Amino acid sequence: MTAKNKKRSWDLFAVCPPGLELPCLQELQALGLEGRLERGGVNFVGELESIYQANLWLRSASRVLVRLGEFSCRDFPDLYRKALRLPWGSFIKPGTSLEIGTSCSKSRLWHGDRIESTVREAIERSMGAVQGDTAAVQKILVRLVDDRCQISVDSSADLLHRRGYRVDVRQAPLRETLAAGILELLGWDGTAGLVDPMCGSGVFVAEAFMIASNLAPGRQRRFAFMQWPGYREGLWTDLCRRADGLQRADELPELSGFDADPEALVAARRNLNRLGGNAKFNSMRIENHSRHEGSGLVLCNPPYGERLGTSGQMAGLYRALGQCYRENFPGWQGAFLCPSPELARVTGLDFKPLARLSNGGIPIALYAGTL
Repeated sequence: MTAKNKKRSWDLFAVCPPGLELPCLQELQALGLEGRLERGGVNFVGELESIYQANLWLRSASRVLVRLGEFSCRDFPDLYRKALRLPWGSFIKPGTSLEIGTSCSKSRLWHGDRIESTVREAIERSMGAVQGDTAAVQKILVRLVDDRCQISVDSSADLLHRRGYRVDVRQAPLRETLAAGILELLGWDGTAGLVDPMCGSGVFVAEAFMIASNLAPGRQRRFAFMQWPGYREGLWTDLCRRADGLQRADELPELSGFDADPEALVAARRNLNRLGGNAKFNSMRIENHSRHEGSGLVLCNPPYGERLGTSGQMAGLYRALGQCYRENFPGWQGAFLCPSPELARVTGLDFKPLARLSNGGIPIALYAGTL
């Protein structure tokens, strides 16, 4: 990549789970980047440093894409010609393997395999053969809707929820990006206490610690942009050094996690230890909680669907959840995730749905209110 291209601005897109677009936008704004909301993410413009910063700091995003080009396209020769003209050399170097994903809707070109092979042929013609024996893999996304083709380059590699700390997991874990986005939707800024009475492997507690201590979620991992021809290692090192200097270690709020499964708590402690974090984890059923003084946020992701079983079991658990919140957290902000309004009403809590989300393919709502 030439010196001129180092300062080039690119159209970028931060992909996030539906329902977390606003928190993702607010995270970009905190980095000094303005964006435009779209279902499933946020469009923004930035240089190389913006790409690095977004991957380093975004908590609710799944990946960061570079929008390489968009054009009308109704036949394969047209797709080949227009893909050939894109600046592939800025993102792919010899020896890189290509992973090309395609999606098509309401377009004359609908055969995914042929779309993939056509774009691959254009890239190889543009750069010479790029398939190699190295471990480097570059993901390319090709999307056709209404005969408009959009081609993007992934800058993240592994999805951004893979922070590197959660090695120990239990059944049906909540993704880190979803947990962080929920905390932001609730306005939790790391200054008040937090309790998760059904913490599982501790993702809410871990993400809360990262927010409270201002830990950059991408600090301990690698990204696709590190294999680009114009990767600026010095810039990345400087951004990481600055991020380290912004960490907070003093006056952190009290974070607590409880669960009826002792093995889940072992996993939660191990995960938080990898972050250098500190929290109280105790084995306790939801029915056995005692009163919590002060104020803060109590939230949880209770079992639902296949995680629990019969509707009678679910009703009993959600009834106990509501009683626990009312009796033990007066004056606190409360929240929980639930797949159905009927089940939410069983709690007896006057909570309203704050956001519609999805967890593991199951539509859920975030219910929240003041106790």
